[in-house]
Amino acid sequence: MEQQDWRKSVVYQIYPKSFNDTTGSGEGDIQGIIEKLDYLQYLGVDYLWLTPVYESPMNDNGYDISDYYKINEQFGTIEDLATLISEAHQRNLKIMMDIVINHTSTEHEWFKQAYAEQDSPYRDYYFFRRSADNKPPTNWESKFGGNAWKYDPETDEYYLHLYDVTQADLNWDNPEVRKALYDVVNYWIDFGVDGFRFDVINVISKGEFKDSKYIGKEFYTDGPRVHEYLHEMNRHTFGDKSLMTVGEMSSTTIEHCINYSNPERQELSSVFNFHHLKVDYLNGEKWTNAKLDFHKLKHILMEWQLGIYEGGGWNAIFWCNHDQPRVVSRFGDDSTPHYHRESAKMLATVLHMLQGTPYIYQGEEIGMTDPHYDDISQYRDIETLNAYGNMKERELEEREILEILSQKSRDNARTPVQWSNTENAGFTTGQPWIDIPENYQNINVEAEINDDNSVLHTYRKLIQLRHEHDIVTYGNIEPLYMEHDDLFIYKRHYNGETWLVIANFSKQSCEIPSDIDITGKVMIANGTITDNQISGFGSIVIQQ
Repeated sequence: MEQQDWRKSVVYQIYPKSFNDTTGSGEGDIQGIIEKLDYLQYLGVDYLWLTPVYESPMNDNGYDISDYYKINEQFGTIEDLATLISEAHQRNLKIMMDIVINHTSTEHEWFKQAYAEQDSPYRDYYFFRRSADNKPPTNWESKFGGNAWKYDPETDEYYLHLYDVTQADLNWDNPEVRKALYDVVNYWIDFGVDGFRFDVINVISKGEFKDSKYIGKEFYTDGPRVHEYLHEMNRHTFGDKSLMTVGEMSSTTIEHCINYSNPERQELSSVFNFHHLKVDYLNGEKWTNAKLDFHKLKHILMEWQLGIYEGGGWNAIFWCNHDQPRVVSRFGDDSTPHYHRESAKMLATVLHMLQGTPYIYQGEEIGMTDPHYDDISQYRDIETLNAYGNMKERELEEREILEILSQKSRDNARTPVQWSNTENAGFTTGQPWIDIPENYQNINVEAEINDDNSVLHTYRKLIQLRHEHDIVTYGNIEPLYMEHDDLFIYKRHYNGETWLVIANFSKQSCEIPSDIDITGKVMIANGTITDNQISGFGSIVIQQ
């Protein structure tokens, strides 16, 4: 596949720590990815996005990088990565590296020098600020809880960390910082990678350091110079090399995302936004016990579909990643084998028929579920443990806290891939770093491959449809019956061709509106349609 065809691609996200362990350490490794390349080729995906494998103290599972040029020993060696890229390319699979350039670990040499010496040139690589009144410079909150400034008693100054206290924000206003980061990107381009996913990239430009009426994000989200910096990075690194890039955009807007991803702007290829994954937040608060707002989900998805398409930008579309609960548990139903299978297929169809580049998170293609942990000792994620502590301080009951964590924790996505029904789901011969869901004996890759009616085969068919039919990639989108309580209905149009998509988000059968013409060629379906009734969690795509 030619690089310029990246828009027709499907990306598979790999969280290496939980993918496949070849050493018995209980944690996945790069050799484990190499071992599964034939499976990924069989699935039919085009790009493999690796979450960070750089040297890191792993306080935030690799998103706290201490050396951009070294590979974390727990994952393997630089030679292993070179082998992975070479072996992937032989199978027409491309490698996308995840890179974190909003912040570094406080174990990074730049920060260690900055922290040790006030007159070090590296001091200006970060945001060190003095405060006159023994309070942090601003009242901004860290994304992981608490104030976003850490006090250094040796110098009577604070440093900024929008995320964990061990993740110090880089000062992009310093041209030396930008040059150093562009050198990193160019190193990995020369190494042979085919694309980049840029972590929290729309918060790199900080505005004024003032107190906020809220939590501070209005001062740095889509900040004052962010488009200037992304254009500059594009021109100095990947811009003329036909690499695929995607930016993770936190709390962003359609207008900004058009600018980030419209090719004429020369910034990024595509953008992730997360608004559709906040439809089970209560009043915008993640750590709450709330259910899916189906109408809100449809309206947000379609607002972004229409807005980005009409503005000439490009969506990266997804249900799951390493930070989000498993979609079949979240928006589907994992309470019975039948509901699990049908809702997993329906959710896959809804997403993969949208406009944009779809992302599959490891295990999603077999319908992996949340683990439904019932004890705090089972959790590993720093954000989750911080949230647990905060809810404890608010004196919530343990049972309620665990119910909330079970719904919202990032660890829901981080349990090992379930390869088989053997011990530890075939993931490791050792002790897994995190508990494996008990349903691995029934939900696993081996079983899915051998079942022609499996969730896995639905994903393979959806990928094939995208590759073979331009309408899936390039067609515009027409939302229908947006106020329907159970059905998600839309059409795609391209060069005189129309595809109709109908999906039932309810476990009950539902009548399709009588004025919807359901004649035509069925491209893919799950469940049944009888007398204009679509079965619970059923879906169908019809070429008209």
